[in-house]
Amino acid sequence: MKLLVVEDEALLRHHLHTRLGESGHVVEAVANAEEALYQAEHFHFDLAIVDLGLPGISGLELIGRLRSQGKTFPILILTARGNWQDKVEGLAAGADDYLVKPFQFEELEARLNALLRRSSGFTQSTIAAGPLVLDLNRKQATLDEQPLALTAYEYRILEYLMRHHQQVVAKDRLMEQLYPGDEERDPNVIEVLVGRLRRKLEGESGFKPIDTVRGLGYLFTERCR
Repeated sequence: MKLLVVEDEALLRHHLHTRLGESGHVVEAVANAEEALYQAEHFHFDLAIVDLGLPGISGLELIGRLRSQGKTFPILILTARGNWQDKVEGLAAGADDYLVKPFQFEELEARLNALLRRSSGFTQSTIAAGPLVLDLNRKQATLDEQPLALTAYEYRILEYLMRHHQQVVAKDRLMEQLYPGDEERDPNVIEVLVGRLRRKLEGESGFKPIDTVRGLGYLFTERCR
């Protein structure tokens, strides 16, 4: 699942990005509401985690804007204040659940999983680009309606590139998705995995959706739906 984390506290934002990535999610972590609105407008998300105490545009206002723009993914709010008024205001603005700081990651994960289960009938279950289709629930790919044998890492790279279609994705962003918090991994592993992925996608059909942008990263050129 792809999660949007909106948290201005850098240490907590990094912690959430790392731990949620280790749990198998694709995570986009931003520091303010403006970045969150941009991400939500241009990319698909299955769930958002929003801190109410954001600088500038508040978490409450962000939630209201997301809902007014027709974004239906579940939203979990984080608040440093445990009074009932904040919780009620957050839920009234359009949030689906809340968690008071400080919290245990295990409780956060349990609440996220519950929200994702409840919303599974309402969120996007596939991503498609031409003859290529990803089943986001089963974590499987098909090409020309035939199963495409991908390793777990190949699939995660492909899903991340497709979710960020027509946007250059740097190698270090892919490294963060595969090895959250591990700074000692050789970035050349990304080149190897992308090379294998390209060969499998090209196969006999000649489907070549991944371009290399020299010095910057990779670009999934096909428009996804």
